[in-house]
Amino acid sequence: MGVWKANVTMRIRPALRDELAEFAIREQRSLGNIGAVLLEWSLEQLKAAGSIESLLKTKIRSRNAPSPRRARRGS
Repeated sequence: MGVWKANVTMRIRPALRDELAEFAIREQRSLGNIGAVLLEWSLEQLKAAGSIESLLKTKIRSRNAPSPRRARRGS
């Protein structure tokens, strides 16, 4: 037997949808699959943080940002 699924509709900025679609193509996934994976992951992050406010205060290092170790070496 398969897993029951429910549809979710939400309004997002067109630019965000375009970025998600680009990631979906790159990952060889559907836009719906990318959305579902991100929703499940983000819910786990929200549970761990306890609130949206706490979650939004969490810093995530960007891939493009130099690491603190690399920045110190040039000093």
